[in-house]
Amino acid sequence: MDTPEQPAQDLRPLLAHLRAAQQRNPPTYRQRMDDLKRLGEAVRRYRDDIARTVSADFGRRSRHETLAADVMVTLDEISHLRHNLRRWMRPERRGVNLAFLPARAEIRRQPLGVVGIVSPWNYPVQLALIPLADAIAAGNHVMLKPSEHTPRTSQLLARLLAEVFPSERVTVVQGDAKVGAAFSELAFDHLLFTGSTTVGRAVMSAAAPNLVPVTLELGGKSPALVAPGYPIEQAADRIAAGKCFNAGQTCVAPDYVLVPREQRDAFVRAYMASVRRRYPQLVANPDYTAIVNPRQADRLRSWLDDARERGVSVVQHRPDGDPPPPGVEVIPPTVLLDPPDESRVMQEEIFGPLLPVKSYDSHDKAIDYILGRDRPLAFYPFDNQRARLRHTLDRVVAGSVCVNDTLVQFGQHSLPIGGVGPSGMGQYHGEAGFMTFTKPMPVMYQSRLNGMKIFDPPFGKLADVVVKFLTR
Repeated sequence: MDTPEQPAQDLRPLLAHLRAAQQRNPPTYRQRMDDLKRLGEAVRRYRDDIARTVSADFGRRSRHETLAADVMVTLDEISHLRHNLRRWMRPERRGVNLAFLPARAEIRRQPLGVVGIVSPWNYPVQLALIPLADAIAAGNHVMLKPSEHTPRTSQLLARLLAEVFPSERVTVVQGDAKVGAAFSELAFDHLLFTGSTTVGRAVMSAAAPNLVPVTLELGGKSPALVAPGYPIEQAADRIAAGKCFNAGQTCVAPDYVLVPREQRDAFVRAYMASVRRRYPQLVANPDYTAIVNPRQADRLRSWLDDARERGVSVVQHRPDGDPPPPGVEVIPPTVLLDPPDESRVMQEEIFGPLLPVKSYDSHDKAIDYILGRDRPLAFYPFDNQRARLRHTLDRVVAGSVCVNDTLVQFGQHSLPIGGVGPSGMGQYHGEAGFMTFTKPMPVMYQSRLNGMKIFDPPFGKLADVVVKFLTR
């Protein structure tokens, strides 16, 4: 399916059009509330179309996963924004230095102007519309570049948003990586990118000449750490849930798991048992999501071959021997036992249903192993001992943490989304998104009784007295 491309040379006039409209008539509270209401109504109206279209882009995408992770989470965010927007917009009173009384001061949250959003393919609706809703709530106009790897969904988003917003409020730009590169070079007032660390570096470099502030929600290798004594079946079940959701194509999916050496085999048995309960069939199972395209599937297969060539033991869930239908790339849930650190599955973010299981002999050494790698987007400790858990949380730095479960922290509108170091910078979601897409503007209101007039020259004795008092 061809994606209509926006010529790169046309992007600057689009940005200028958006900026002029925003400066001419910044959205009021009522306008923002109405925009969010109509956006939510459109998402509900398009709910079934979204599920069908995303599935078509993936070859097969679980309807329930799409409704939960792309539709429900988006609607929840919009509702949260509308419920709290008035409070967030309220000016914050600040104190005034004694010498300036009776003036008053406050901080107002001012829209940045035009926000650029580059969204990925793995959750193509949620990761486009949640930051867009945050930016709209903050009073900005938006230019959105959805992923070219889910072209049908990108066209659906363009149609949905055109029903809600005029073109001077929200514009959708479609096209390939060249269009994406030109998009990243535009002089936005803020640019949010969700995707890989490699592309994130390129986006940041492209934004630098215009000094565009960026929010980068990247990826990395998010570890799960099962502490000694934690119920191994419970840990395996929750890790399987997070790893198999969307076939592992989730930026905060558990990328590898560290387990006590003596519990490794029990963990693998429990993990595969949990997978079998969830997916008694794979090839024709509508609940098991396909890999988005052949390129991604071939990458995963090559990494699996690399591990096997290094002598790594592999355990796979293969309940049926039939090949998948044409256009459906199915990679089975797979466990790799103690792959060496130089293997591909331990060097790069997996973004698929392959799970390396690494054994450890000491809990502190397991934490040291995590600390020796790039700071992850997410961290999943499984531990019921409070003192040890506090020690773990004090040591490990990650974008977010979920204790004794996986993924669910990402769906909480009260918690910010963002990485740290190579897994990203900045945050959005709920109040954090409103703060990111607004500027704190200090405002001081001078009184008619202006005490600072005593410092107007020519200076007299009163100025000497006041200065002496204030510097005593």
